[in-house]
Amino acid sequence: MLNQLNMNQNRVRVSVKDKMQLFGNLSTMLKAGIPILESVEALLEETKGNTQQVLETIKEDLQAGKIINESLAKYPESFDKVTVNLIKAAEEAGTLEVALRDLQESLKKEMEFSDKVKSSLMYPAFVLVVFIGMMIVMMVMVIPKMSQVFRRMKMDLPLATRIMFAASDGLMNHYWIVIGVIATLLVGIGLFYHFNRRLVANIIFSLPVLSSLMRDIDLTKFTRSISLLLGSGIPIVKALELTEDTIIKKDLRELLVNARERIKAGDKFTTGLRTEKQLISGVLIKLIEVGERTGTLDSSMKDVATMMDYEVTKRLQKATSLLEPLMLVFVGLSVGGVMITIIGPIYGLISSVSPS
Repeated sequence: MLNQLNMNQNRVRVSVKDKMQLFGNLSTMLKAGIPILESVEALLEETKGNTQQVLETIKEDLQAGKIINESLAKYPESFDKVTVNLIKAAEEAGTLEVALRDLQESLKKEMEFSDKVKSSLMYPAFVLVVFIGMMIVMMVMVIPKMSQVFRRMKMDLPLATRIMFAASDGLMNHYWIVIGVIATLLVGIGLFYHFNRRLVANIIFSLPVLSSLMRDIDLTKFTRSISLLLGSGIPIVKALELTEDTIIKKDLRELLVNARERIKAGDKFTTGLRTEKQLISGVLIKLIEVGERTGTLDSSMKDVATMMDYEVTKRLQKATSLLEPLMLVFVGLSVGGVMITIIGPIYGLISSVSPS
């Protein structure tokens, strides 16, 4: 029974928006002097869904004498190591309302950052969906009629035209097989991604254009997370361990592991970062070095996160502005290629029957 409960908790996911609301409400109520248990009970009356389940767990644990970070640690799909350890450090220091407010602000920036990425991909995705829909309509409604005409005339068709007609026939006569294959592929890809998310991400983001962009996104998330951890009093070595899971790019993760080992050996953080200068720019390393020297590394990391956020946003805008015309050219060439495979035999037929 206990194992089943733990499995259910492991599958619970709370959205970023709900986490923002939860942390913000708790922070406000604690700042107003309301005890934590009363705050949780009050929020339970207004909350539904997965957030309600999390609050119920927090309430039960508080009544049993436990603290909030232990409750949140039971939901690893919703609350990562950074969040749990931030709250743990704040509970030990008696600054829980401050940590909750900082987490809310961090989640807000994370959601805004994610929205920028999604909005940049929206137009290309829309063009791709329209293109696929248009191709399906042509394969189902236009090409079969042309295929019948050419077959009655028993013409010798080019290879490209024969392939297109065969694909259209297969789609029309065996649509259930096509749908089954597509559904199986989608389910298989979905399951593979679910269990090998990091591997899939590394494959996708190893592409030349996406590689450097993903590295900048990783750096943005990393510097924002480590700024919070350092600001809450967590040592740099422990902070680096906790933020490892936020890094998708393998080379950057290995660099930060190496930097952490250098710190353990008595070196500075920036000494480890300089071993792979192509991964982190000299300007960022210099900003981190200033913070390390002046004892304000958390502030320096926050400044770096802000800078990286701006840089990634600019790169996304540039990439989108270049991708839009490329998508239109791709669609135009694809549709043009389909039309040529149809028009070519028609032109050949007209040429053969016209007087020389």
